[in-house]
Amino acid sequence: MLEYLLMVSSQVGTMFLMMAAGFALAKRRLLTQAAIPQMTNLLLTVVLPCMLVDSMQIERTPALLGSMGYTSLLAAGLYVLYCLLSIPLFRRQNSATGKALRFGTLYGNVGFMGLPLIQLVLGEQAMVYGVINLIVFNLFNWSQGVVLMGGRRQVSLKQAVLNPGILGTVVALVLFLCGITLPSMVGSAVSFLGSMNTPLAMVIIGAQMASADWRSVFRSPAILLACGLKLVAMPLLTALILYPLHPEPDLYCTLVLLAGVPTASITAMFAQRYGQDVSTSAQLVTVSTLLSILTLPCCGVLAALLSGAA
Repeated sequence: MLEYLLMVSSQVGTMFLMMAAGFALAKRRLLTQAAIPQMTNLLLTVVLPCMLVDSMQIERTPALLGSMGYTSLLAAGLYVLYCLLSIPLFRRQNSATGKALRFGTLYGNVGFMGLPLIQLVLGEQAMVYGVINLIVFNLFNWSQGVVLMGGRRQVSLKQAVLNPGILGTVVALVLFLCGITLPSMVGSAVSFLGSMNTPLAMVIIGAQMASADWRSVFRSPAILLACGLKLVAMPLLTALILYPLHPEPDLYCTLVLLAGVPTASITAMFAQRYGQDVSTSAQLVTVSTLLSILTLPCCGVLAALLSGAA
């Protein structure tokens, strides 16, 4: 158990060192806040889709297809439960702040931080489970998440389906299901671009944290409560719900770890877009990301112990 804790802690620490590089670059103005959206667009439109395609360049087997279907059901069921349990949360806050906190509690940084974490901790064989979870995340995020932040009239099927994460996943799944292996030259290019996902995502997150007001981020009880729910309660609940079902260890660990990743950076983007509390959203992203260096190793060890992987 100690060896596993040290291994997960080491991988999480590696991710935070890359964040520190982005933080330092932004503080020294070598990476400006104006450049961050451009880097994010590169990550979303090129790097993340390439990583998804590369991760699905694997042999199709009946067992793997069954695991993917089972993963989809589990992930969708968990998100439905999360959404239902979040309904009474933060009702004492004003409407704009309450919506931002509920959204931030529900939706974690699955694409930017979760998938790199799964890749580092569990290995390439578990990435298929992370990809399936990302599909479910995007579908809920662009449907229930939009309803939560902006109301039912804001929901768009086009936005829910035609976004880089879903499009990259569709391409990856079509190639996988059809048994198509990319030509060597193309496959190498896709692999190299996809390998940028972890360092580029961490640098972007670190640069975003550099603009935070560190004197005030830890002074809000509501933000700290949201962090506790996102980083501790949600992975614990996920671990307990999945335990009687006995999914195979990699799947179990993937779902628990992804449940415990910090608040998604899209929380602040949605708050800006739909007129909710942008400041609270940004502070929640910053605080949860910082605290996750302590909670993610614990989530990893818990998942490994309960699944029998450690």
